[in-house]
Amino acid sequence: MNNFDVISVGDIVTDAFIKLLDDKAHTYDNEHGRWLAMQYGTKIPFDDAYIVEAVGNSANASVSFARLGLKSSLIANIGSDQHGRDMIAALEKNKVDTSFIKVNGGKKSNYHYVLWYKDERTILIKHEEYSYHWPHITAEEVPRWVYLSSVSKNAIDYHDKLSDWLDAHEEVKLAFNPGTFQIEAGKERLERIYKRTEVLILNREEAVSVSGGDYHDLHKLIDQLHHLGPKIVVITDGPDGAYASDGKSRYKMPIYPDIAPPYERTGAGDAFTSTFIAAIIKGSNLEAALQWAPINSMNVVQKIGAQEGLLNEHQLEEFLKKAPEWYKPSQF
Repeated sequence: MNNFDVISVGDIVTDAFIKLLDDKAHTYDNEHGRWLAMQYGTKIPFDDAYIVEAVGNSANASVSFARLGLKSSLIANIGSDQHGRDMIAALEKNKVDTSFIKVNGGKKSNYHYVLWYKDERTILIKHEEYSYHWPHITAEEVPRWVYLSSVSKNAIDYHDKLSDWLDAHEEVKLAFNPGTFQIEAGKERLERIYKRTEVLILNREEAVSVSGGDYHDLHKLIDQLHHLGPKIVVITDGPDGAYASDGKSRYKMPIYPDIAPPYERTGAGDAFTSTFIAAIIKGSNLEAALQWAPINSMNVVQKIGAQEGLLNEHQLEEFLKKAPEWYKPSQF
């Protein structure tokens, strides 16, 4: 049998990291949030630059799944350029199947610039406009799970094609980690996706945006998200950990203690989400999945980019053995 454990769906990109010197930029806060500032209209020295290929929410997840021993594939779009070819090579190096990736003739591949200041990043994004088509998936290729995350705002109809395919394959489970444009589309537009979702993972601010609920009332937020259809709801909350519900039990999970100060935070959320889902796919219960996920998130921020720090199952278990006594989920 050649069936995949999981096929990830979403956009893929090359990230060009530009590491800024600490004394050549600064941040400040106002009523609109926190801002990164540099001197205008001059030449500014920088520390270093790094190119990281084949990233993006779903691409990161596909690599995470493969590293955790799952048979992983990716549905995505690239352009007919060298960046696209480099992304294919990077995925294949990470043992991700690329047979469903569509090459768009005459188009550029997505290429983003990441301004890396101290341990945070500001990403300059541009989504190329592709013609999104759901691929033909043979009976031998039908996965156990589909993982859906960020796609371009011009791909909204793509979700209808995915919903139609899922209707025809009731045995396939869906994990959904909405991206910015999917959240902006609204729960009504993506009603079929939410109803079909097995596992929904959002951060706390996103949970409010999707549900329209109260940021300070976690139980009601979870109730409202379950009402959309997902059987398992996970809400991440930065340094305050994460919350998860299967409709019967609810748990709070602390973060895993950092082994060192975070080096660069790109991909921490993708690492958490994909690791949680990988544990569920492998048969773990909610509590065990919650113990795995923060470990990969912690390790990713020790490296540059979203994939270098992703762990395999043995490495995850080694960190879990070293975890402090308090590192476990508790009901809330």
